[in-house]
Amino acid sequence: MKKEEIQLLITEIENHLKNELLPFWINRMIDKENGGYITHFDQYGKDTGEDEKSLISQTRSLYTLSSVHRSGLIKGDFSHMARHGVDFLLEKMWDNEYGGFFWMADRKGNIKIDKKIIYGQSFAIYSLSEYTLATGDERGRDYACRVFDLLQKYCVDTMYGGYREMFHRDWKLCGPGSQGGDRKTLDVHMHLMEAFTTLYECTGEELHRRKLVEVINILLKRIIHPEYKTGIPQFFEDWTIAPQIKFDIIWGWDRFTGEGVKPNVTDNTCYGHNAEFAWLLIHALEILGENIDNYRDTLKKIFDHTVDNGIDLEYGGVYVEGAHSGGVYDREKEFWQQAEVLIGLLDACLLFRDPKYWVAYKNVHRFVFDKMINREAGEWFPLMTREGKPIWTHMGHSWKINYHTVRSMIKSLKKLNLLLESL
Repeated sequence: MKKEEIQLLITEIENHLKNELLPFWINRMIDKENGGYITHFDQYGKDTGEDEKSLISQTRSLYTLSSVHRSGLIKGDFSHMARHGVDFLLEKMWDNEYGGFFWMADRKGNIKIDKKIIYGQSFAIYSLSEYTLATGDERGRDYACRVFDLLQKYCVDTMYGGYREMFHRDWKLCGPGSQGGDRKTLDVHMHLMEAFTTLYECTGEELHRRKLVEVINILLKRIIHPEYKTGIPQFFEDWTIAPQIKFDIIWGWDRFTGEGVKPNVTDNTCYGHNAEFAWLLIHALEILGENIDNYRDTLKKIFDHTVDNGIDLEYGGVYVEGAHSGGVYDREKEFWQQAEVLIGLLDACLLFRDPKYWVAYKNVHRFVFDKMINREAGEWFPLMTREGKPIWTHMGHSWKINYHTVRSMIKSLKKLNLLLESL
């Protein structure tokens, strides 16, 4: 690691964030007619006209604007754009009868899917807490706490631990199988850790701290592989490993078709999720004031598995997934995995000072900046071949939004500056 090298990377990220990535969103995402955010854009950044506003896209966009405002990295007041999203969420997507946020609305705010999906509720907690931290508007804290309380009332599994994830509007559990009522997932519990971390940072309340510690323990003791420390995607309610299936209401895994059951159903782990879990855990421990040294062995196993199996040494970037014991099943390159691995590898550099993490970081950084960024638009291509040719070309939809890309650039800048200061 050399100061000049780090500074060049910082400059490259700053230029992309300030002159390409953020302008892409702030110049086209505000729906002045209906409220909330427009999130569906084609390869050229043109509005596709898709008539939906998902809870995921609205909350993630709110998080992005709030985090940019809070970071102070970009000149300007982003609070009014964040407030615009909060107004839509509370006026159109909050369920005044049963509580919680609806899953899907149309552009005008008419509800299309009224189910309560915990994946979406977790992002409501996350974004609303960040919003209050960024702006001081107590509405964010208030509604984040309301959602948290609803999860404790309706979703906690008091027999086996953890959280149930798929509910009808009135908080009755959905059916089994593709309805998701009998499943627990890494994805949801990881994002609950993420949400509870920011909620506790926002409120300082002991209950929020206890529930954050609880979900961390569930992730460490139930959800990551006992030997390899890699993430196991899906479980039944009693924490036996379940085949990874596609749910009727898709909250991820949107690019697989066919029978809706993944190959290698009980032996697949996602490199992006593993790196994301690792850096989110580090952040949670920092907010809790816990000693990270107690988790060093687990974190090193996660980072080593990602580098040894997930990094493409020939073409650059991060593969999608492989077996817990090692190897690769899916060699395509997804945008969000690159984004999360960038953050994770910088944390690995800061924590372990092992040159291999820095080499891996530069590998992924170059793939993103040389191949994945759509320079004509300013955002990242969502899915590419192993070699770096676009497979999907849209710049935004309910699942391909600004949360991963902008967050990655903000976090990477912070961590690269910490590395620079440490030399």
